[in-house]
Amino acid sequence: MSAHAAITGAHVTAVGARPGTTALGLHYEAASGAVADAGLTLDDVDGVLCAYSLAEPHPMLASAFCEHAGLRPAFSAGIHAGGASAATMVVQAAALVRSGQCRHVLVVTGDNRATGMSRDRAIAALAEFGHPEFERPFGLAIYAAYALVARRYMHEYGVRSEDLAALAVVHRRHAGRHPKAHMREPITVDDVLASRVIASPLHLLDCCLVSDGAAAVLVSAAEAAVDCAKHPISVLGAGQGHTHEHIVAAPSLTEFGCRDSAARAFARAGVGPGDVDVAAIYDSFTITLLVELESMGFFAKGEAGPAAAAGALDLGGRLPCNTHGGLLSFGHSGAAGGMFHVVEAVAQLRGEAEARQVPGAEVAFVHGDGGILSAHCSMVLARR
Repeated sequence: MSAHAAITGAHVTAVGARPGTTALGLHYEAASGAVADAGLTLDDVDGVLCAYSLAEPHPMLASAFCEHAGLRPAFSAGIHAGGASAATMVVQAAALVRSGQCRHVLVVTGDNRATGMSRDRAIAALAEFGHPEFERPFGLAIYAAYALVARRYMHEYGVRSEDLAALAVVHRRHAGRHPKAHMREPITVDDVLASRVIASPLHLLDCCLVSDGAAAVLVSAAEAAVDCAKHPISVLGAGQGHTHEHIVAAPSLTEFGCRDSAARAFARAGVGPGDVDVAAIYDSFTITLLVELESMGFFAKGEAGPAAAAGALDLGGRLPCNTHGGLLSFGHSGAAGGMFHVVEAVAQLRGEAEARQVPGAEVAFVHGDGGILSAHCSMVLARR
């Protein structure tokens, strides 16, 4: 048995529009599923980490969830790092079990953003990420900030709208193989380019979905993992990288903290980009994924789009990526969006991904990105 902390349980709910659900209800559905997947019960959980809910904001969401689920853990806390929350919480859970403070830490995320929020409220929530003095008064919402990154990246490296569209197309192809995905109908590059412009050069199909859904994992100490039902997935290494919070303060519009977080994760795991069998990388927009793939060493600058069009990110390709469909097509439900990536990586390493399985997957790379390419957390997971 590896001395590494291990993911021993994982579960993702159905994703999409789920009328009648609540954020806490979705949390419970995912949490109970993850614990059952490990062959345990909620009574075995002695640590709980939660992120946040936009539909049902609560200043102490982890405590509220524990109350809702009837849990009395030895450790409970909330972590808020935007889209990097899920990966950050898994890393924190690994630290808790390695230090001996807990044996089984439940990491749970979920929200009902599709049916639990009005369109105006959802837009207002996105605007809250902007700088109160230099961004919000001028209407710089998240999608507009990413459009700025896209424009600069296209100028610097010759990236075309067709290159961004290729990423959306392969994600929809992946989602078509996942029975729980929000959007499964195939799309083409022409479909992406014909969809309405949200913030030039980003079209509607360059943008992530808004979904209801939840996901959770159970992180266990090495000695506790032997009692679990499934093959444990080791957390080999992790790293973070931070350069800014608000886009007006970013030192660059083409270089971000994902480069540092990936380098740290790879160094601690003792592997490199070429050792990765499957990747699950945050894709709030097509430009998000393109920048991260190139910054983290998987492709050279300007190469990710053409590589995606040639099949590099698909099953059988050089780097199968976001095989569940990612935020672009599987779904995006706040902090759960990042956890969808973690759960998919676990499924791949266990050999449980069915029609989307990458044969012989042994090493997975997972990355979460919060804000406007602001907070970054990378992990290397392995079947060891």
